[in-house]
Amino acid sequence: MQIHRAEGEKPATDAMLRVYDGELRFYVGAVLENNVYNRWIKLNVIHDVDDNKLTVFVDGVMKHEAQGRGRSDFYFKFGVYGQTGESNRMESRWRDVKIFKK
Repeated sequence: MQIHRAEGEKPATDAMLRVYDGELRFYVGAVLENNVYNRWIKLNVIHDVDDNKLTVFVDGVMKHEAQGRGRSDFYFKFGVYGQTGESNRMESRWRDVKIFKK
């Protein structure tokens, strides 16, 4: 899942949540949740542009806070984008996606 900044801006994202070996991570750093394969998790991300802050919740528990990268036009993406190494299957399932704006 990614929060992208306006096209052409650097850096390109304010947030990126990725899965490596069953671990949900903020970019390639902090582990937010273990063992995410083959189960549903509830993911909430608050992107407070006014306070320049991102807060990530997994199953209702706050897991991570980070600074934003300032004002921009933003858009949201989620899905499977690539992998390290070969596998027979790549899958990302999402349901009940909602985006709220203050």
